[in-house]
Amino acid sequence: MKVFGNLTVKKERVPHGALGLSSSKGGTTFLLCVLMSFQGACVYRPEFLGRSEGRNPPRIRLSCYASSTIGTTYTDPDQLGLHGYKSRGSEKGGIVYTCKAGHIDIPHVRKAADWTAYFAERTLEYLRKGKDEFTFKLYEPSKYFVRVTYPENWERLPDAEKEQIMREISVRLAQYFAYIGCTWHEILTWFGYRPVLFYPEFPSAFSWEDTFSNLLGTHIAGTALRDTKREYDEAMTVAIYRELQKLGVQPKDTAIRAAEEVRGKWFSGGFLFLVSMKGRNFDIGTDDGFVTPWLVPSPADGPGGLAECRGAQAESYPVPNLYFLADYGFSVKLEIEPREMERGKVLKIIYPDSGRRGNRIEPAIHFAAIMDYIRRDAEKRYGRE
Repeated sequence: MKVFGNLTVKKERVPHGALGLSSSKGGTTFLLCVLMSFQGACVYRPEFLGRSEGRNPPRIRLSCYASSTIGTTYTDPDQLGLHGYKSRGSEKGGIVYTCKAGHIDIPHVRKAADWTAYFAERTLEYLRKGKDEFTFKLYEPSKYFVRVTYPENWERLPDAEKEQIMREISVRLAQYFAYIGCTWHEILTWFGYRPVLFYPEFPSAFSWEDTFSNLLGTHIAGTALRDTKREYDEAMTVAIYRELQKLGVQPKDTAIRAAEEVRGKWFSGGFLFLVSMKGRNFDIGTDDGFVTPWLVPSPADGPGGLAECRGAQAESYPVPNLYFLADYGFSVKLEIEPREMERGKVLKIIYPDSGRRGNRIEPAIHFAAIMDYIRRDAEKRYGRE
């Protein structure tokens, strides 16, 4: 048993299917909940977040590289504290290491999870109002445009059934929006975007832990938002702990040693601002729908490595998508309108004809081409792995 504040959490393995992101299992979960709801078994809070939290985007969290350099914070996985959407409180950030998912950036996990919660709250409100178009933003200037097509028989469905469908769709769309938004941030920083002018973010663009950490956050948020027994922050605290246990999280000193094992291979440098990052994981799931995390080699793979994780295999997670909507008769189109100085560099990739250049990106169509360009650019910079 582990205790976080006044929470007691059992060490238990959470089945991967319980996250409910895959199309086949998500539909089954929803149908079971609909059937159970008639007996009062699925009791939901009116909102996913508290009324005040749901009106405000997530707060900014500071992150760091997974490199063992000055400025990097490593955290004991038993000391992560209580999750806080609105305020920090006892919440801890930093880097941890897991045998099945490698290094994980906890602030990235929390950020992606909270954006998922925020988008779930906003999307549910829009669907309840019957809106077929709405927009949103994350931290960057880029603007996101959403177009929703409802089922033909939508107005004829009973209100209770519509509410159940809207809640499930809102969670899964929110996971998609948050994952796309976090990935777009990585793309922008590859092309030179700096949220803070004096702080270079290029070294962290697609660093080996970032994409999986973001994806993990959307998965964990899905679990927390479906938790009918706990408020969001408490549900997140429990869900983070359980998921890290499932992935084989290790003590803080192991996380540091794991980073030292890849010094000179994945990164070089000794100070946060001067890190040279070669280990970039460009897997965002555009090829097979999954992201596979990078593991530090174990002793079985050669000299050195981590004895604690001997024989561990990377656990790939599915990326959120829009295919599930067909099960409910919905369709959704998401577009991004870049408004950063770097927009021309990105738009040129997908609209090579300057005379017919569009001003929006459709992630479901265009991210694959953008990532192909980034991979080729990385090969020119660092050579082929």
